Amino acid sequence: MDEDTGLKNHRRRSRSRERKERDRERERRDRDRDRERERDRDKGRHRDRERERDGDKERERFRDGHKKDRDREDRKRNRSPADEKDGKEPKDLEEDRKSIDKNKKEPLSLEEMVARKRAEEDALSRPKFMSKADRQAEALRRRQEQIDEVRKKQDEERKAREKMYAEGRKELDVALRQDDPRERDHRRREQREPRENKEDIEAEKRKQLERDAVNERYLGIVKKKKKIRRLNDRKFVFDWDASEDTSVDYNDIYINRHQVHFFGRGHFGGLDLKEQKKNQSKFYGTYMERRRTQAEKDQEIIRIKKEQKKEDKQRWDDRHWSEKSLQEMTERDWRIFREDYNIAIKGGRIPNPIRKWTESLIKGDIMDIINKVGYTEPTPIQRQAIPIGLQNRDIIGVAETGSGKTLAFLIPLLVWIQSLPKIERIEDADQGPYAMVLAPTRELAQQIEEETNKFGLPLGIRTVAVIGGLSREEQGMKLRMGCEIVIATPGRLVDVLENRYLVLNQCTYIVFDEADKMIDMGFEPDVQKILKYMPVTNEKPDTEDAEDETKLLENFMSKKKYRQTVMFTATMPPPVERMARQYLRRPAYVYIGSIGKPVERVEQIVYMVSEQEKRKKLLNILQRGITPPVLIFVNQKKGADVLAKGLEKLGHNATTLHGGKGQEQREHALANLKSGAKDILVATDVAGRGIDIKDVSLVINYDMAKNIEDYTHRIGRTGRAGKHGKAISFLTKDDSHLFYDLKQTMLSSPVSTCPPELANHPEAQHKPGTVMTKKRREEKIFA
Repeated sequence: MDEDTGLKNHRRRSRSRERKERDRERERRDRDRDRERERDRDKGRHRDRERERDGDKERERFRDGHKKDRDREDRKRNRSPADEKDGKEPKDLEEDRKSIDKNKKEPLSLEEMVARKRAEEDALSRPKFMSKADRQAEALRRRQEQIDEVRKKQDEERKAREKMYAEGRKELDVALRQDDPRERDHRRREQREPRENKEDIEAEKRKQLERDAVNERYLGIVKKKKKIRRLNDRKFVFDWDASEDTSVDYNDIYINRHQVHFFGRGHFGGLDLKEQKKNQSKFYGTYMERRRTQAEKDQEIIRIKKEQKKEDKQRWDDRHWSEKSLQEMTERDWRIFREDYNIAIKGGRIPNPIRKWTESLIKGDIMDIINKVGYTEPTPIQRQAIPIGLQNRDIIGVAETGSGKTLAFLIPLLVWIQSLPKIERIEDADQGPYAMVLAPTRELAQQIEEETNKFGLPLGIRTVAVIGGLSREEQGMKLRMGCEIVIATPGRLVDVLENRYLVLNQCTYIVFDEADKMIDMGFEPDVQKILKYMPVTNEKPDTEDAEDETKLLENFMSKKKYRQTVMFTATMPPPVERMARQYLRRPAYVYIGSIGKPVERVEQIVYMVSEQEKRKKLLNILQRGITPPVLIFVNQKKGADVLAKGLEKLGHNATTLHGGKGQEQREHALANLKSGAKDILVATDVAGRGIDIKDVSLVINYDMAKNIEDYTHRIGRTGRAGKHGKAISFLTKDDSHLFYDLKQTMLSSPVSTCPPELANHPEAQHKPGTVMTKKRREEKIFA
C-alpha cells in the first residue's frame, strides 16, 4: 500500500513538473513574440522620426530662403540715389545673387531625364567591382554583424537559463517545504504561536543547509569551508595545496624548467627511471639534431636504409622452414626441422630428412600406394630413415614403439627392387630373396607381412612369412616358387636354411626389427648362424667409401649392390651395440626422442597392492567402465588362462595370447580383438613387442614386467599414432628391484604423477646394486 501511494505521489509530481514545463515554454514563446512586436514597433518609430527630421530640415530651409528674400527687399528699398543712378547694386546683394544663381538648379528637360535614367539603369546592370579596402570593410562589417548576433543569442540563452534556474530553485524549495512533514509541523506551529528570534536563526541555518545540499546535488555548487585549526591540532601542517603556489604564473624559473642531467648512470631517486631516460635521450637527441649538417643527415638516411634492407633480408632468411621451399632451406632450417620432430643423428654425412612425401625421391608407383593407404604425413623415423636407406647406408634406428619403423625400412627396399628388371627377377628366382626381415615373435612377423603386402602386391613383389607354428613343407613350397622378401623369426629361419628350403645367394638387404628383444630372447646365436649363410662378396668396405654418397648411389642402382643392414630397436642395451659393431659398416644413427623413453602421451598409474588384492582391484577398474580393446599383461601362461576364464565367468569378453598356444589360435585371438569380437586380451610378453592393435585405450600390468625395458614395450601398446592412452600397473613387494627405474620413468613423464607410496619407498631411493654407506651416529661415552 505504501509503495502504491509513493508511486501515485511520484506520478503526480511528474505531471505537475511537466505542466510547469509546458507553462514555462508557453511563457517563453509569448515573451519572444512580444519582443518581436516591440522590435517592429521600434523600427516603425525610427522611420517616423526620420520622416519628421527630414520635414523639419525642409521647413528650416524654406524659412531661411524666405528670410533672405525679405532682407534683399529691405536692402533694395534702402539703396541710395547715387547707387541707383550708377546702376550698381550693393556689394552684399551682389554676393547673395551670385550664391543664389550658383545654388539654383535649372529644371531638366524630358530628354535629359530619360538619358539620366538610362545611365542609372546601365550602371546598375553593370557588375560593380569593389576595391580591396571596400572588400575588407565589407567583410569586417559582416563579421561584426555575425559576432553581434551570436553574442545576442548567448545573452538571451544565458538570461533564459538563469531565469529557469531561479524558477527551478523556487519550485524546488516550495516542493521540499511542502513534502517535508517536519516543515508542515513547522508551519502549523508558526501559525499557532510566533517564533522567538533564536529559533528563527536556527530555521534559517537549516534552510541554508538544505539549499546547499540541493545546490551540491543538482547544480554542482560546493561551498568549501575554511579550515580552522583547533588548539589540540598539530602545530605544523605540511599539507600542500597546489592552488596556493602563485610563483608559477610569473616566475620564468618555474615556467621554463631545465632538466638536470647526470653523466653516467645517475638518476633521481623516487622518480620513474624509464621516464628520466626518455627525457634525457630526447634532450640530447634534439641537441645533436640541431648540430648536424645536411650532409650528415643525408648520410644517416642512407645508413638507415641500408640497415633496414639488411634487416628485411635477415627477416626473410629467418622465416620458419614451413614457409620456405625445398631449395631455400639452409643448414640452420634443417637443424630446426630436426629439433621440431625430436630427431637426433650421428654418423658422418647424413642426408636431409623428408619434409613431405611429394618432396622425396620415391617413385610414382609407390607414392600412389602411400596415398591410397592414407599415409598423409611421414612419421619422424620415416622422415630421416628413408633418405638414408635410399643412399644404401646401414642404419641404426632408435625409436619408441608405434612410430612407423616398418615403413621406414620397407620403402627403400621396394624402391631398389622396383629398379631391377622384372625379367631378371623371374630368372633369378631360384637364387633366393633380395631382402630378409627378422622379427622376434610370430605376431610381429605377421604384422610386418601384412604391411608389406599392402605395398608389395600392387607392385608384383612376393612376400613369404617363415614362422613357427605352421607347416614347414608348405612354407618351403612357397619359397621354391620364388619370392623377393622373406619375413621370418630366427628359429624357423635357421631350420629352413639347414633343410635347404631356402638359399640366400642374392640377399643384399637385412632388417633386424626389435633387435633388443631378439637378443633378450636368446636369438643371438641363431642370428649369427643366419648371417653365415649370407654371401660375403657384397659386404661393404669398412672405409670412408661406406659414407660416400656418390659411390653408394652408383652401387645402389646396380644389381650387385652392397649388403645393407638395418637395425631398429626401442632400447639400446650393450648386447645390441656389440652386434651393431660386428655386422654394420659405418652406420648412421637416428634417435627419435630419448632411448628407451616411454611415449609421453601415456598416463602411467601405479597401485601398491598384495597378491590377494590384485584380482579385486582389477574388477573394480573394469566395473568403472572401459573402452575396448584392453590389454592385460601377466608373466605366466597358466596365469593368463586362469585370469581369462575368471573374467569370462564375470561377464567380460576376454581372450588369451601366449607362447603355449598354436599359431592358428594366436592369429584367431588377435583377429577377434582387432575386429571387436573380443574386448579384453590377456597376454604374456609375446604381445608386448611391436604388435600394432589400433586404439588400445588401456594397458593393465596385472603382473609387473621383469625389467624396465619390457615395461616400456608393454605400455607402448597404447598411445600409438599420436593418440593418448593409459597404463595401470599393480606393484607388490616382489617387484622392489624395479621401484627405482619405475619412479624415474614416471617422474620424466609430463602426463604422469608418481604416488607417494612409490616415491618414498626405501627401495626407490637408489638404484639396485649400488652400495649405500650409512652415516654413523655420533657416539657419546659417559664415564
